[in-house]
Amino acid sequence: MSQNEAGSEPLCSQSTVERVVLLLLLALAALLAYDNWRTGMSWDTDGPQAGYFPFYLSLILGAASLFGLIRQWVAHRAPEPTFVSRAAFRRVLQVFIPTLLFCFAMQWLGLYVASFLLVAGFMRWVGHIATWKSVLTAFVFSALMFVTFQIAFDVIMPKGPLEALFGL
Repeated sequence: MSQNEAGSEPLCSQSTVERVVLLLLLALAALLAYDNWRTGMSWDTDGPQAGYFPFYLSLILGAASLFGLIRQWVAHRAPEPTFVSRAAFRRVLQVFIPTLLFCFAMQWLGLYVASFLLVAGFMRWVGHIATWKSVLTAFVFSALMFVTFQIAFDVIMPKGPLEALFGL
């Protein structure tokens, strides 16, 4: 933990995160069980129906989630350990938000231009690396990706207006 994080206020406790994850897993198990029940979860004359095994796996997931929730609520703990501090969560968002924007930008700009922007942005604003080094590295990385996927392996990747400009 860095000096900035040592005094950072806790954002949420470990048990809170565990309970939320267990509730989400329980909801997922219920959804999967319902869908596989609807599909068919019994044994037919020619063998198991399509939802047979997934249905029982979802029951196991649901039972494990319930067990974890009951164990969480029964357990009496001393001071709760911190799951994440505000400073650490801020650093996670520094990576998550640009990556999410990259996913959306790739639809309009294409893989190579969006990758260039992502790499250059990360290097400059998160890594505090000089602008010229960030741009050069991002260009070399994007060019190597283009050569690898487009030329060497002939893999179809999302294209944007720059590739269309060059007739690619």
